[in-house]
Amino acid sequence: MDEGTASLAAAIGVRVKRERQTRRWTLDQLAEMAGVSRRAVVNVEQGAANPSVGTLLRISDALGIGLPALVEPPGPGPVKVTRSGEGAVLWNGEAGGRGVLVAGTEPPDVVELWDWTLEPGDRHESEPHTTGTKELIQVHQGEVSVTVADQSLALGAGDAVAFPGDVAHSYLNAGKRAARFSLAVFEQGVGTRSEGHDA
Repeated sequence: MDEGTASLAAAIGVRVKRERQTRRWTLDQLAEMAGVSRRAVVNVEQGAANPSVGTLLRISDALGIGLPALVEPPGPGPVKVTRSGEGAVLWNGEAGGRGVLVAGTEPPDVVELWDWTLEPGDRHESEPHTTGTKELIQVHQGEVSVTVADQSLALGAGDAVAFPGDVAHSYLNAGKRAARFSLAVFEQGVGTRSEGHDA
């Protein structure tokens, strides 16, 4: 892990542990609520791993706080600014792409705003999110193939798509140059469900 990734992993670990202890949950209880292994929770809390976005979503949903609360430092008021280059890099592609969470709202209705770059050949597979999750993508540069369940869509610069995020989906750059897109994720009722992630 590079220094920025290690620092983010450590900060996420501290927040997860604090939220778990505030609820007086054991590691096993959080793992069960999130639908992940105990080892995954331990690794996240220790900042020892670079967990997948899916694992972080499951843990943040189980805690009822939403993904942005895990990666954004607490702000002094309702207005939060993320300066260029300060977003949380939560995904790195094998070909060099990145998924950066640049802004988000607090529960119960969580909106995440992402800045994605896919280098040629990069693919991001996403497991189904919590029931009712919605996603919107707008391509700014290059071409992105979005697959939602069994439907594939080719999007070029300026194209946009809205789709349910509670089914398996993926983003692929099969082109010859970098692709960049914005992604918004809407998850309603975070922290109001009695169970963890529905996936």
